[in-house]
Amino acid sequence: MSPSIKITKEEINAFPLKAYEGPVTIVDSDEQLKAILPELKKEKILGFDTESRPSFKKGQNYPASLIQLCGENHVWLFQVLKLEDKKPLWKVLANNRIIKAGVAIQDDIKKLQEQLDFRPAGFKEIATLTQQAGILNTGLRSLAGLLLGIRISKRAQVSNWAKPTLSESQIQYAATDAWVSRELYMHMLKLKDRSKDPAGAGKS
Repeated sequence: MSPSIKITKEEINAFPLKAYEGPVTIVDSDEQLKAILPELKKEKILGFDTESRPSFKKGQNYPASLIQLCGENHVWLFQVLKLEDKKPLWKVLANNRIIKAGVAIQDDIKKLQEQLDFRPAGFKEIATLTQQAGILNTGLRSLAGLLLGIRISKRAQVSNWAKPTLSESQIQYAATDAWVSRELYMHMLKLKDRSKDPAGAGKS
């Protein structure tokens, strides 16, 4: 990959609009969390993101309302403000055997630690990987265009994520962000493998 690669807004807007189309489970109770944990723990690589109620005043800060995790064939959306016992989910975030890949994850982790302290493990910052490959853009939407050739909507970004019931557009937006995070991480893994063996890839 050549150095200093970047993409413009105009170039991003030329790509086809894509959204996650697979199954989504909204987890909003302790009982539901316990029920899906065995399935979640089978995943080796999860796309990761969080959403919070937007702040429009300086100094105003809201806790994370939603955690999005995307597995190979499923997305889970955790309404964390509805969970009485967050520890089982936080243990997944502290599990170094499950990769959680996302963009700008440090702020997400910090917010989650404010709700319930934990030692994060297994997290991978996609922007670090792409910068090492010479890509200047670090945002999720830019990277989706540059690496996946798709455009994702950010329309629901500043909606109220603390609402008891999420709208269809919020669900799609949240699921798509987690899905794209996983797809980007998988893409970077493939690029890394090719760079190690550019001539012999696929040969036995």
